[in-house]
Amino acid sequence: MADQVYDEVVEAAVDDEGYARGLGSRQIQMIAIGGAIGTGLFLGAGTAISKAGPSLILSYAVAGVVIFAIMRALGELLTYRPVSGSFAEYAREFLGPFAGFVTGWTYWLFWVVTGMAETTAAAVYVKYWAPGIPQWLSALVFLVVLYAANLISVKLFGEIEFWFSMVKVTAIIGMILIGVGVLTLGFSKAGDTASVTHLWQDGGFFPKGIGSTLMTLQIVMFAYLGVELVGVTAGESENPAKTLPRAINTLPLRIVLFYIGSLTIILCLVPWTEFKPGVSPFVAAFGKVGIPAAAGIINFVVLTAALSSCNSGMYSTGRMLRDLALRGQAPGRITKLNRHQSPAVAITASALLMGVGVLLNYVAPGKAFTYVTSVATVCGIWTWAVILLCQLRYRAAWRGGRLPAPSFKAPGGPWVSWAALAFLGLVVVLIAFDPDNRISLYVFPVWAVLLVIGYQVLKRRRPDAVTG
Repeated sequence: MADQVYDEVVEAAVDDEGYARGLGSRQIQMIAIGGAIGTGLFLGAGTAISKAGPSLILSYAVAGVVIFAIMRALGELLTYRPVSGSFAEYAREFLGPFAGFVTGWTYWLFWVVTGMAETTAAAVYVKYWAPGIPQWLSALVFLVVLYAANLISVKLFGEIEFWFSMVKVTAIIGMILIGVGVLTLGFSKAGDTASVTHLWQDGGFFPKGIGSTLMTLQIVMFAYLGVELVGVTAGESENPAKTLPRAINTLPLRIVLFYIGSLTIILCLVPWTEFKPGVSPFVAAFGKVGIPAAAGIINFVVLTAALSSCNSGMYSTGRMLRDLALRGQAPGRITKLNRHQSPAVAITASALLMGVGVLLNYVAPGKAFTYVTSVATVCGIWTWAVILLCQLRYRAAWRGGRLPAPSFKAPGGPWVSWAALAFLGLVVVLIAFDPDNRISLYVFPVWAVLLVIGYQVLKRRRPDAVTG
């Protein structure tokens, strides 16, 4: 009986938003997987390996534990009140209206900037086959195609994301199996030199010191950005009470397999010293294996990974921007849904701003990826910190009898959430010491000032829009 009542509450919450609940269990699962495999792994890992060597595996493992703690905290909130506004809604309820305003706009900015990063990465991958095509032109084409797909329906978005993710999952499992075959059977060109000893013999497991390993955490955390996307899908899930916890609980397996497993294999196949920044380590490693067309196939896979993440960005920016408009915190016309019940105006506005990434690819193609990923990481850290703080407030409320207890409780108690918050603080401090990524710490204060000004203007003009 309790489960039935809970399901009815869930249905009422999501129906109020006007969306078509067109995302089924298999699509939610693949969206969750797609959020955990992206450009941060396929392209950013090349830079991280060159900085830290094999110890990068440890960075991914430690960060993965923190990410799982964040996602279980989100799971508590989602089973308490699943809404498409997700993080912004929880911030409004548990931290106050200003926190909700800041979180909604910051998560929107996060995915706009991530969309820029992913179209940039996709354009870089196209150069593998067609080096003569301008990077900005490829980025523009991809942006337009994904924009059109997101306007049609959430079902089409879900299907595209399902198949993008299927390609990534199949390819990574295939790469791991091939790598294990090379290591154990010794076939291919890399068979004579591939060895697990590459993990420690080329300067040790920490070839550039523990400090260099810590400095890769910004890149590692960017690789994990997007795992929280399942929270945004709550308003369009057919059965969020069951599909969302299931998607969250499979996260450790995905981290071990797709991140730690795949990186361990490629670092055993090829010495870490041969990987270079700006080049996908997966393409480089399987190019050396010598399997016909292997490098081209892997390049296609990493291209789909970038497009998958951009597709998710287009989806989430539209929903978050519409949620802000429903609250009176963005122009009212943004609330409009098209005949497919997609937030067309919100998606259009977001896509136009993602177009700034196309301009950045034209002006500074060599630095475009670094700039946008550093800004996206800081935005993502804010969102994760808000999730943890809201969960701590919610946990105190239901333990005090003021709110119902969640059906999907996070393990470990509040100390796990506080430890995760401390880790996020460490990452921000480390960003300040990295000259390539420090730009995000210059951008974010400017963004904060704009938000404070915007909130004050809104409070004067629309006081009802900022009431808690």
